[in-house]
Amino acid sequence: MTPILHQVTEIASWLFLIYGSIICAGYIFSAAFSLVEIRDYKRRNNFEDEIALLQSLNLPAISILAPAFNEGLNIVENVRSLLTINYPSFEIVIINDGSSDDSLAKLIEEYELEIEQVLYHSYIPTKKVRGIYKSRNKAFKNLTVVDKENGGKADALNTGINICKNNLICCIDVDCILENDAMLKLIKPFLNDEKKVIASGGVIRVANSCIIEDGRIIEVKLPEKFIARVQVLEYFRAFLMGRMAWSRVDGLLLISGAFGMFDKDIVIQAGGYNIHTVGEDMELLVRMRRMMRERDEPYSVGFVPDPLCWTEVPQSWKILQRQRNRWTRGTAETLWIHRKMIFNAKYGVLGILSTPFWFFFEWLAPLIEFFGILFFLFLLLFGQINWLIFGTFFTAVYSFAFLFSITALFFEEYSFQQYKKPKYIWRLIGTALLEPVIYHPVIMWSAVMGNIDLIRGKKTWGAMSRAGLTNPEKKKA
Repeated sequence: MTPILHQVTEIASWLFLIYGSIICAGYIFSAAFSLVEIRDYKRRNNFEDEIALLQSLNLPAISILAPAFNEGLNIVENVRSLLTINYPSFEIVIINDGSSDDSLAKLIEEYELEIEQVLYHSYIPTKKVRGIYKSRNKAFKNLTVVDKENGGKADALNTGINICKNNLICCIDVDCILENDAMLKLIKPFLNDEKKVIASGGVIRVANSCIIEDGRIIEVKLPEKFIARVQVLEYFRAFLMGRMAWSRVDGLLLISGAFGMFDKDIVIQAGGYNIHTVGEDMELLVRMRRMMRERDEPYSVGFVPDPLCWTEVPQSWKILQRQRNRWTRGTAETLWIHRKMIFNAKYGVLGILSTPFWFFFEWLAPLIEFFGILFFLFLLLFGQINWLIFGTFFTAVYSFAFLFSITALFFEEYSFQQYKKPKYIWRLIGTALLEPVIYHPVIMWSAVMGNIDLIRGKKTWGAMSRAGLTNPEKKKA
């Protein structure tokens, strides 16, 4: 190896080391902030009586918006679950986004639906609405089903925003399972904060393998498949150690598209969901926050650390890779659309901390890791590997990744203890040991391919088929 090449190699090695050290430091700080936020939340809410809140006459009405595309397998049960939500005043708007299966037919039959002439404002341009259905049965008077031409999830949500009646909207995935008191908890930031609250989000949990009856989680069980179990750990890290920390410093950029509540007027003023990105949930919140900062209007974004919503995660590697490919493209598109905010002090914490972090350590991290592997192979080819240093570095990185997952597991046990059986904890520890060498490389490669597809101009979601959230005990029977 020539002296120049040797010097370049040494500089690159130091750059990789510095980058990795900064990421580790960021994770340590996020863990510290999250612990403080969880502790404070438990102190503030430990003795609150949710039933008293339910009986209050002053709670604002909520519109629950749920897009549905080819959900015929479970659509009737999912809507029945939504109808039993414990909240005094709400409406449910199911938006059938041009399904090609029997989703609409099943809803019409089960809930005695018929077309009604409903006046609504087209605040946000959407695909054509083919019909608005209401039930003849008074038991379902708060159910509205909208049939429209297919336009994607963002377009379906925009249609729901145009048609719904209330100023607080809760956007969910129709196949999610909500805790009975989810709305009571999610609305708290809108009631208690002195500033105008524009959005509120909650913790999402993995429902795979759980015992489910009548649209309710009867027993929380750890997923049987490794690929689903490792996503349990991912969700712990993302929500209990990621979004909790960002919420603490008022730098939250993402509320999960599976479950989030918004001020409808602010959403409309911001232009609704962006139909030209596959990361519409993140992009909307960033755009809303950017708009409020540019108007110089005080506001806040709430986050509730309670487990409020349960969802099915991918159980096949192929579907998982499609999902993470899409998440990568959505992140990159959002950062590009709002690139003006990066390192811009005008936007406060969002400009100085949040957007730079997402740029360097969320979007770029998989790419830098991939190039790090290529760099290692290059050194290996030229016989420039110091195996002692490599072994030490690999052990340190692996140990940090494992300990970070164990810390997230501790946070779960410290806070909400959904997995109560000791055998579940041991299985999660075993999963954390395997994740860095089995699961993480697949996620990294999916992100790399997401960037390649972004360059190619790919805009589609890709098929995201699900196994369906049904009672596993019934399946055995």
